Amino acid sequence: MVEDWLALIGNMNVAVRDLRQASPDVMKSFSDMARAAHAGDELDAKTKELIALAISVAVRCAPCVAYHAEGAVKNGASRAAIAETLAMAVYMGAGPSVMYAAEALEAVDQIAAKAAKPG
Repeated sequence: MVEDWLALIGNMNVAVRDLRQASPDVMKSFSDMARAAHAGDELDAKTKELIALAISVAVRCAPCVAYHAEGAVKNGASRAAIAETLAMAVYMGAGPSVMYAAEALEAVDQIAAKAAKPG
């Protein structure tokens, strides 16, 4: 087992509760934002949780993965649907690396060209 995800959720619940007590106004605003993000009728709750799960993977937030994996399962996402979602997260994790690599190579070329110019 790589991680005990249920224990992670339990531990994070305690830590988030402590943060709520320490910064109630900020955490209330965060809770309001979460409710607003889950509102609306165009996407169902399962789809929203799958999107959140993919973003959790792409931004490498383990507690977010735990919470949104739980949300996806609770909202009826199948293992196959979750696997497709995770495939998109992997793609989007790699895609930006390709874009930044292209930019990095361009930066190197510009810097090398400037360095090669006399004076």
